[in-house]
Amino acid sequence: MMKFQAYNSTTTMSKLFCVCCCVLIILPTMVLGDSCSCDTEDGNKSDPGEVLHYKLGSIASVLVAGALGVSLPLLCKIIPTLNPKNDIFFMVKAFAAGVILATGFVHILPDAFENLTSPCLKVNPWGKFPFTGFVAMLASIGTLMVDSFATGFYHRQHFNPSKQVPAADEEMGDDHAGHIHVHTHATHGHAHGPSSISSVSSVTAEVIRQRIVSQVLEIGIVVHSVIIGISLGTAGSIDTIKPLLVALSFHQFFEGMGLGGCISQAKFESKSMAIMATFFSLTTPIGIAIGMGVASVYRENGPTALAVEGVFNSASAGILIYMALVDLLAADFMNPRLQNNMKLQLGANISLLLGAGCMSLLAKWG
Repeated sequence: MMKFQAYNSTTTMSKLFCVCCCVLIILPTMVLGDSCSCDTEDGNKSDPGEVLHYKLGSIASVLVAGALGVSLPLLCKIIPTLNPKNDIFFMVKAFAAGVILATGFVHILPDAFENLTSPCLKVNPWGKFPFTGFVAMLASIGTLMVDSFATGFYHRQHFNPSKQVPAADEEMGDDHAGHIHVHTHATHGHAHGPSSISSVSSVTAEVIRQRIVSQVLEIGIVVHSVIIGISLGTAGSIDTIKPLLVALSFHQFFEGMGLGGCISQAKFESKSMAIMATFFSLTTPIGIAIGMGVASVYRENGPTALAVEGVFNSASAGILIYMALVDLLAADFMNPRLQNNMKLQLGANISLLLGAGCMSLLAKWG
């Protein structure tokens, strides 16, 4: 029963994840064919053949960096240091959370402000209301609601008294199934069902919670990854592509570490972990490929392109900022294990600042 209910809650998040993927597939078609007097000038165009080589190199570089970043935390069985039970894992997660936080504040949000305050957009309505902050706020609230409703749904399913199995029946059934042995003999005496069921349920609740966090976080990252991939794919100057290539490679590596840490704690099945890691690794390269395909008709400064990119960037920033502060940093930094260990607490704070600092530094080139 418990496994079936956990499956239902995870399936709900998977459906939401699929809807967002469909939106991302439709996104490129929304930014084509705009006519605007703010078109990018062709004076900075480089040789098309050389540009193509750089773009193909960018796809390979970003793919490898993203795959390496998201895979490292998933190798906790091979690399004991990266095991979630290890103290160093707290510092790795703090570093990755700092990267995600800086991505939202320093990389995405300024781009969204630039897009939605462009002179190429009509003054009415874009110039008469701060849409960037408004959309980011709505995205944060929406993420909170999804987070809350999904977690609440799971708790109602598992802790509803009418759906709980009586202790005696639970004991008999579990002895036959071989999953949970609530009738235990230990040094402290004789324990029966409710306490053991509660402890198992709390562990499962934490796992489901981590699954919700990892799926929502991936949605926010993927939205941004496709957009920045399209930006690189449509660039026509090598001087623009070179810094973007370096910035995006590091960006994907660090962001992948943050996502990989969440996925590893969620204890997905190997197949699910592989799918999520692969999907993250492929989104930016796919965005670059889409950008290369539509480069001839894409108008970077067209009104529709600016509006769509600005709104999606704002939403992505709101999601990532919420996830970094609430689900990643607050959860770990308020953990008694961290607060009772001064060295670990100091190390986590330094790691957080390093992660945010490194990602902020990349804004100089990206």
